[in-house]
Amino acid sequence: MSDAAPLIGEPPALDLVNTRPAGGDLLATPDDLGAWLRLEAARFGEARELAAADLTARDLAAVRDVREHTARALDRARHGEPPAPQDLEALNRAQRTAPAIAELAWDGGTVTATRRRTGRAGERAAGWLAEAAAALLADPAVTRIRQCAAEDCVMLFLPAHPRRRWCSAARCGNRVRVARHYRRRNPA
Repeated sequence: MSDAAPLIGEPPALDLVNTRPAGGDLLATPDDLGAWLRLEAARFGEARELAAADLTARDLAAVRDVREHTARALDRARHGEPPAPQDLEALNRAQRTAPAIAELAWDGGTVTATRRRTGRAGERAAGWLAEAAAALLADPAVTRIRQCAAEDCVMLFLPAHPRRRWCSAARCGNRVRVARHYRRRNPA
């Protein structure tokens, strides 16, 4: 996997922060945002609905704003420090802009409740991602979030195993192991 491909598989708030690898920004255009939402759609119903929307520069700006506030709040929280009040307020504001409701429907035999947000696509995406950030920030596991051990990687992950060191075995783990093997075989 190249650094130009989004790292998917972490909680959505971490996946969002990880759209800023060391080499650039994976959410540079509305099309990039749509592609990222399509990748997330297999795991999250809200992403599936949003991936089909016609996204605009304004929508992208709303999501990138949530990403920046999430990144700053997570950086502080994972180190045991309180997040800045302005970051928490920005995440709260994004959630209030597109609140989620349980939309009720009758399917002929039972009442179903489907979680939906109101507003433009970007507001809905920002609200969903801000809610995901809030859930992660409030989780005691936030202090277990790590940055990849590869020197040139800034990706974050929530390790399922305490010995995990890399964001991805395919992305950084293999690269580090190959470099270590090369150094052993060819000492300088």
